[in-house]
Amino acid sequence: MANKQGGISSCDIPFSADLEQFNRDYLTLTEKAAQECKSNFLEDCMIIGTSAMIQTELDCIVNQYTEKFSNPMVMWGKYRKGFFKTVLPVSFQFHHVQMDGGHAAKFLEQLQGEIQYCGKES
Repeated sequence: MANKQGGISSCDIPFSADLEQFNRDYLTLTEKAAQECKSNFLEDCMIIGTSAMIQTELDCIVNQYTEKFSNPMVMWGKYRKGFFKTVLPVSFQFHHVQMDGGHAAKFLEQLQGEIQYCGKES
């Protein structure tokens, strides 16, 4: 996420099945990280990373594994509006120790279904 000094800070958000609580945590923690220009990492938690780089057109992100980012990651950039459809390229990275290609395909299929479902409501 962009911070007030023009840099980038990371911010881990704790999981909550309550979407409203997750949103409150998201807004509070990301604002704090942006203002303090300091990354916030949750220790002793499995991190499933996401990144929204909405100013950038990207097709994929590869080899982002470090000791902090060893779990699955979903990343996306700017959507591309075409004549007949709008496309949001998604990059999904995982290690085969964590899941196999079938699990990844099922996840991406469910993600696509959610995106299509939300598009029909608007």
